[in-house]
Amino acid sequence: MPFISNLINRPVVDAEGEPVGTLKEIFARHQADIPYPKIVALEVKKGKNTLRIAIEDVNALIAPAISLHILAKDITPYSLDPEDIHLVRDVLDKQIIDTNGVRVVRVNDLELLRLENDIIVANVDIGSSGLIRRIGLHSMSKRLAERSRKGSPPGIISWEDVDLISMDQPIRLKVPGEKLADLHPADLAEILSHLSRQDGRELLESLDNETLADTLEEVEPDFQASLLEGMPNERVADVLEEMEPDEAADLLAELPEDRSQEVLKLMEDEEAEDVRRLLSYPEDSAGGIMTTEFVSVSPGMTAQQVINELRKQAEDAGTAYYIYVLDAEEHLMGVFSLRELVLAPPDAKVTDFMEKRVIYTHLEDSQDDCAHAISKYNLLALPVVDSELRMQGIVTADDALDKIIPTAWKKRLPRLYH
Repeated sequence: MPFISNLINRPVVDAEGEPVGTLKEIFARHQADIPYPKIVALEVKKGKNTLRIAIEDVNALIAPAISLHILAKDITPYSLDPEDIHLVRDVLDKQIIDTNGVRVVRVNDLELLRLENDIIVANVDIGSSGLIRRIGLHSMSKRLAERSRKGSPPGIISWEDVDLISMDQPIRLKVPGEKLADLHPADLAEILSHLSRQDGRELLESLDNETLADTLEEVEPDFQASLLEGMPNERVADVLEEMEPDEAADLLAELPEDRSQEVLKLMEDEEAEDVRRLLSYPEDSAGGIMTTEFVSVSPGMTAQQVINELRKQAEDAGTAYYIYVLDAEEHLMGVFSLRELVLAPPDAKVTDFMEKRVIYTHLEDSQDDCAHAISKYNLLALPVVDSELRMQGIVTADDALDKIIPTAWKKRLPRLYH
């Protein structure tokens, strides 16, 4: 089957061979049953006049001259549906997201395919062949395609594996974004880094709050703030509630003061209080980089009771690799790992297998102090206490090492404690 570039500018004739005009645009619409849009209409231009023709009136689309099975005088102009996609105007040369290859690419051409009685947009050409075909060098494009079939990548990806980035056009592209939500947040962050800020915002708007929060946590706070510029404060508040408190605090610190306060007012009281507390500490102190989400248990519990409690707490905790033992006044008494918990007899008391000599840091200690302790004792997280040894939060290894390791490198490290 042909590519769009093969069809554009071809003559269109009616049932008696009389000229109707020249093909300038092709419209397609998504279907519920298959992931490929089908061709629904053509746009033909003759002189200064433009005519849209339903695909049902077309007799032969794949021909030297596109023919209709009705006379020109009998054509009923096709009325555009809001769901119709302008393939030439809104897709060719636009950026798309290849959700299979996890990358941002540019559309050089579109390949059509006949499926039963319909013609669908089957593939996207992102390679050099599409560019060569667009400038009229079809024979060279065919030779490149033949070489591609012998081993080198063809530059063709299935339409099923792409999501279109909605452009600011009179008719906006509406493509389901479920596949984007299935990508790892780090992959989504990588895609964001290759998009303009406007396109990045449009991508983020298609994500649910939890996925959006996870993705924002993978990029720098200043970039986070720029992506949220046009987002309503209510949505920003919902997203911040899904983020780790320390990440939410970092983001809010990048927003203008008046907007930051407005967003905090819209957040749930408990989450907002955690974030306000973190913002009250110096940015490079243990209090400023800690997260207030951690798993804690009381000293009188058994191993089996801890496991039961862990199931309740782990979903909201920033780390579940360490479990901290606190008394009724939240003083830090001990710590144990998941491994130690699993190996302990079900009826064993926490006090029997916890480590009583806990390495900790104070709220006012510097980020460098936290990084040194984590590195020296090979920790995944470091508990933070106040002057009376009441536990306030934990500093995770990636946040502590932020100053030592460049952030761009740190983001690539395995987040083993998550």
